[in-house]
Amino acid sequence: MHRILAAATVVILMIGTAACTQRDDKQTAAAPTRVTVGVIPIIDVAPIYLGKKKGFFASRGIDLVLSPEQGGAAIVEGVLGGKYQFGFSNVTSLMAAQAGGAPLKAVAAGVSSNGRPGRDFSAIVVADNSPIRSARELGGKSVAVNTLKNLGDTTVRQSVRRAGGRAGNLRFQAMPFPDMPGALQRGQVDAAWVVEPTLSAVLTQGGRVLASNFVDTAPDLTVALYFTSQGTITAKSTLVGGFTEAIRESLRYAASHPGEVRDVVGTYTQINDTVRIAMILPTWPEDINRPSIERVAALGQMDGIFTKPPALDQLLP
Repeated sequence: MHRILAAATVVILMIGTAACTQRDDKQTAAAPTRVTVGVIPIIDVAPIYLGKKKGFFASRGIDLVLSPEQGGAAIVEGVLGGKYQFGFSNVTSLMAAQAGGAPLKAVAAGVSSNGRPGRDFSAIVVADNSPIRSARELGGKSVAVNTLKNLGDTTVRQSVRRAGGRAGNLRFQAMPFPDMPGALQRGQVDAAWVVEPTLSAVLTQGGRVLASNFVDTAPDLTVALYFTSQGTITAKSTLVGGFTEAIRESLRYAASHPGEVRDVVGTYTQINDTVRIAMILPTWPEDINRPSIERVAALGQMDGIFTKPPALDQLLP
């Protein structure tokens, strides 16, 4: 009898231990992975904020943390340095880093121009009292951009070229997008390259659009991409796959819910209701427009931004 009881006790303990182990395994499997993404607080990244809000990342086991930066170059450095697992950056920053040997890989489209001259989400603007009436007149003038030697330089120069002006002697001045409306009003700069919601902030203050620089650069320009490091792709392929799926779902959702886009932008930028309602929306296609990126690459080489031609086959998915 004692032997039977002892054996039964052992069996019960084994079953209990196995059950606890199964519960622990389930808890471990269910524990979300904390993922930090570098973003720029502009309308471009509205989909990822919506995706977090709607649970698209959580449903794939991702605890998403969004960290604002001033520009794409800083986000590239953050991904390469391990500060961020993923990042959002314009195509020029990514191509410049890749051409310099950085092991980066895009995983999904980010944002695209809507292709409408005068009504795109990006524009070159001047103050209401500015004597400048055309991008052709920007030669020798100061132009605010968020970062130097980047997408702003290239696309602004292209608008000046298309208008028949001299693009080689523009004087670019770096500053955060939210500071640009005030800088224009104070006469600190002659013009500024802005994207939404800063564009609507300028326009509601009486500013004027000189040119739609993205439209002038390439049809349906793919402006930015979500990306990671080659090391992350190799070591964490399941995570990369889940993140990519969540981003693509977020892009689809944003494209079909413009009202929610306007609402969510107000949660990570300081804008009033007038600006929120007036914002011109970009497009968020899931597919990357490679010819448009090739165009930006060619212009960047002409402007001396790239040390050597970017290898797009290595950078793009």
